Amino acid sequence: MSSIFLVEDEVFIRMLLADMVLELGHGVVAEAGTIGEGLHLARSIDFDLAILDINLGKHTAEPIADVIDQRGLPIIFASAHNEYGLPPGLSGRTLLQKPFQISHLSAAIDAAMRNG
Repeated sequence: MSSIFLVEDEVFIRMLLADMVLELGHGVVAEAGTIGEGLHLARSIDFDLAILDINLGKHTAEPIADVIDQRGLPIIFASAHNEYGLPPGLSGRTLLQKPFQISHLSAAIDAAMRNG
């Protein structure tokens, strides 16, 4: 079981994602909906993997990803855009395109934990 940190600005989507994570047998250690919350939690909590919505309001999750990268922890990005719509600093990263099925989330978590 992995401990997962979720960053998603849409509350309903965050709740659905948390339910999926729990259904897959993992734990949700913290959730954030803004850049400020995400940065604080990325620096201060223990987790195995982060799932980050790329667009958080008018901002992207790049600053949060930078903190998590510095900690050497794996990240899965979630976005309604495909890989060609990613900000340049996030291209080539693991991406779950919304909406996704629980099987896609499971495969992404497994791959991130193997490769992370």
